Amino acid sequence: MDCEHSLKDICRILKDPSQYLDGTRIYVQGSLWDGFANGKGDFTDGPYEIQNPENFFKDDFYNYGFNPEVGSVGMPVAATIRATMPREGWQIPVFKKLPDGYVEEVANSTWVYHKYIPYSKPGSVHDQILLYGTPKDLDDFCLKAQLANYIQYRALLEGWTSRMWTKYTGVLIWKTQNPWTGLRGQFYDHLLEQTAGFYGCRCAAEPIHVQLNLSTYFIEVVNTTSEELSNVAIEVSVWDLEGACPYYEVFESLTMPSKRTLSTFEMKYPKSQNPSPVYFLLLKLYKMSDYEILSRNFYWLHLQGGDYKLLEPYKKREIPLKITSLTFIRGSSYEMRMHIENASKKPDSRSLLCNKSEAVDCVPERSLFQKMLKNSSKKSSGLQVAKINGTESGVAFFLRLSVHASKKDEKNAEDTRILPVHYSDNYFSIVPGEVMTIRLNFEVPEGTTPRVMIHGWNYEDGHAIL
Repeated sequence: MDCEHSLKDICRILKDPSQYLDGTRIYVQGSLWDGFANGKGDFTDGPYEIQNPENFFKDDFYNYGFNPEVGSVGMPVAATIRATMPREGWQIPVFKKLPDGYVEEVANSTWVYHKYIPYSKPGSVHDQILLYGTPKDLDDFCLKAQLANYIQYRALLEGWTSRMWTKYTGVLIWKTQNPWTGLRGQFYDHLLEQTAGFYGCRCAAEPIHVQLNLSTYFIEVVNTTSEELSNVAIEVSVWDLEGACPYYEVFESLTMPSKRTLSTFEMKYPKSQNPSPVYFLLLKLYKMSDYEILSRNFYWLHLQGGDYKLLEPYKKREIPLKITSLTFIRGSSYEMRMHIENASKKPDSRSLLCNKSEAVDCVPERSLFQKMLKNSSKKSSGLQVAKINGTESGVAFFLRLSVHASKKDEKNAEDTRILPVHYSDNYFSIVPGEVMTIRLNFEVPEGTTPRVMIHGWNYEDGHAIL
């Protein structure tokens, strides 16, 4: 009898090597292990393709509390495509319209080999790139893909946190990156350039976060911390494509319980008289005591059943920017602080948070930078100011910073990027009169002088700002 029990024990151990390799902890065999969820196999993984952003917020999107794997699209920037693929791989997909009105993307064979996930799902999801208009080339396609990436991954996480602890207990995203030059499910590509999905995800994953429920259009506050939030306020501002602010509300004296998501008020601009077909929404959660901003969240939205095609002519709108920067250098390590200001005229009829002298993100840059210089032991290049001229008012939309190696004889299509670069934020937008502070950290190869560029929806050709 003892021998029989010993044999059973041996067989059990052989089936699970963790028992004799460790034996003190539960071994998670993989993300699809049936020990997740209720431990009886009642869970599913996925989906792994493009979704309608509002669907992430709907109660029937996922049936179980914990999702061990969910993923989506992952197109990188055009420079990565050119740097990693032959010329035949630079061709953008053919958009094939189907009888039911949906579009099927037909990708080139190189993209198919590299596991490209389309931005359409015939029968259920209209093409999320064509919402902005038909792309004219690889650069245009990849830029519009970044817009879709940002929306997709932010909505994914915001949809889950919208029901935090009431329905959902957790989610794991598949995957953060590809170990090769893949074109699916990634936050940074094979060359370590982040996609816009990375920043959409990071925005949504703030410990304290203000968000718009894309299904109900109620504003929600997520508090994942163990402390209650009290005496806080939410500023809601809508901006149209002419640079005006037609909708503005502040909800004050709010209390947010710990480890909860609280639905507050409906954002009613779409129900107002003559709303713009395409508009921008800026949410700010801040302390009423000192106006410290706890969470900032920027959306671009269209009315129900519409699209973003009005953003195409918006590219020509010339929005002035003022960039004040300070660079610290220690050997090959660079650390930069930038204040980026939308210098277009502020609307006189609104008392925006960024106009209040006490607001943290509106501290005069010179005094702030002087304090940084005083407290830093690193060598500084001194305060530098760059201006991008413009005569029109409006949102500086979808700005992206990048760092390059300065070269005298730069060849066409040559990849001059310095990678990786760690940005505190990227693919960001700034409303009139607003200032954002961005931090950059990177290493440069020996003998290389870095050059910082800024691109954006309104700045297609890019500007050197350092």
